[in-house]
Amino acid sequence: MKEISIREVNENIVSLIADGWGLLTVKSENGCNPMTVSWGSIGELWGSDTATVYVRESRYTKPLMDSEDYFSLCFFDADKKDKLAYCGAKSGRDTDKVKDTGLTAVYDENAPYFSEAKIAVICRKMAALPLESSVLSDEIKKKWYADSDFHTIYFGEIEKVLISD
Repeated sequence: MKEISIREVNENIVSLIADGWGLLTVKSENGCNPMTVSWGSIGELWGSDTATVYVRESRYTKPLMDSEDYFSLCFFDADKKDKLAYCGAKSGRDTDKVKDTGLTAVYDENAPYFSEAKIAVICRKMAALPLESSVLSDEIKKKWYADSDFHTIYFGEIEKVLISD
């Protein structure tokens, strides 16, 4: 993979996240845990290029994100969407999603990423902000949080962007 600046990415970032989905990946005791994400953003905050990701309290990824300083966001070609769907449907508590999907985890950065990714964004966690019921509209609470399983928003400074050659 070749390193570029996030500002050199030619892909539509909103489409990458919302339509193509991505894998949020963080170290775990067994190597790493990928979790499918379709909510998030990439932009500028606090004088840095940043990525934000959202993790529900109930997810296996949540305590991993809380304990680690780095995470990655990986984006793939459309032919890998079944693998991303699997990583969103299964929990790392119960299965080894990397083994099950056949993806190849790479550990040569501060956060694991996947060699099959077309774009890998390596981030250093800057902050975590729990979403609370009191700050959300009734409409959002009813539609997205009827079960009260709220998200924590993680803010990461983008330290490196890798693209497939």
